[in-house]
Amino acid sequence: MKLRRVVVTGLGAITPLGNTVTDYWNNLINGVSGAAPITRFDASKFKTRFACEVKGFNPEDFLDKKEARKLDPFSQYGLVSAMQAVKDAGLDKEGAFDPDRTGVIWGSGIGGLLTFQEACFDFAKGDGTPRFNPFFIPKMIADICSGHISIMYGMRGPNFTTVSACASSTNALIDAVTYIKLGKADVIVTGGSEAAVCEAGIGGFNAMHALSTRNDSPETASRPFDVDRDGFVLGEGAGALILEDLEHALKRGAKIYAEVLGGGMTADANHITAPHPEGLGATNVMRHALADAGLKPEDIDYVNVHGTSTPLGDVAESKAILGVFGEHAYKLNISSTKSMTGHLLGAAGAIEAMACVLAVKHDIIPPTINHFTDDPALDNKLNFTFNKAQKREVRAALSNTFGFGGHNASVIVKKYIA
Repeated sequence: MKLRRVVVTGLGAITPLGNTVTDYWNNLINGVSGAAPITRFDASKFKTRFACEVKGFNPEDFLDKKEARKLDPFSQYGLVSAMQAVKDAGLDKEGAFDPDRTGVIWGSGIGGLLTFQEACFDFAKGDGTPRFNPFFIPKMIADICSGHISIMYGMRGPNFTTVSACASSTNALIDAVTYIKLGKADVIVTGGSEAAVCEAGIGGFNAMHALSTRNDSPETASRPFDVDRDGFVLGEGAGALILEDLEHALKRGAKIYAEVLGGGMTADANHITAPHPEGLGATNVMRHALADAGLKPEDIDYVNVHGTSTPLGDVAESKAILGVFGEHAYKLNISSTKSMTGHLLGAAGAIEAMACVLAVKHDIIPPTINHFTDDPALDNKLNFTFNKAQKREVRAALSNTFGFGGHNASVIVKKYIA
């Protein structure tokens, strides 16, 4: 069968750098850090006392107060980002889509962690009598955001949520592309959301020694590829992308940001949290993505790396890039936007794929900020786009996401050419 072409026709973003796509992108390009001391709870006794929080977000600006209270923040972020993307794509107009041919495929690594934490706290404070909010389970389960989006718009097509830790929303994006390519849907709202900046989130990642503890300078704490990197900065938020069959998009006169060619998925099969030391899974996933997209390594101009600012992960990923791209690796622009947004866990893939879409559209590479000292363990002839955005033609871009459990996912977007 002939596979259909898939394009991006709408975007939405709730991020630590801004609550619109425009604010998110402008702050990325300008190298703004979203890290600051935690405001959600008293973090004074935690090893890490800062995070990349979403700022200035009031769900009641977008949702009915009563309905907003039924949603965990991860669903609030996801639903509002989807609302932005649907409007951006013009799908809010009467008859813009067939409900039975339109779906939602979402990603979240954890789901309603705050809701789960609060329920446990409340139970522990009581006398042992089980009194739980009837919305506890529907607020907490990881799939509920995709359900809310479908209910809001009456989208009756494929609907589910992928859970693969930090690769979750890239997996969701790849699944959405596949469903449209195979003709199982015409339009899919995809992306991911996460809201883990709470006591359990910070405390749990601290216990693993995964987070930076640079409390004296939060804005410079995320330092991908710098010799003094000491862990990632926890972020939160959501990103939504409208994926659409090309013919369907053209028929309704939709604007097109970029084309999504395909993706790859692999496992490290190595360790529950550490990457394969030689980047084997990362190497394989990028090769699978290139094969699925029908591209050669030299067709890629930009790699948005997983680049979490951990000692092991950054080295393994750079080895993988050299293994896949060979000499062309030195002609690539590479950057970690996590240096600015922090690590959005299951939502990381969505906002980073969006950064690739916008890089392709605008021919500019967002930087890797907070680089101070080269790491001798890395090949520093690679262009990590340190500290300042760089303008160049971006024909195609690849986005990497790797999750605990050894889950790897990469997706490729390119300029749309009729």
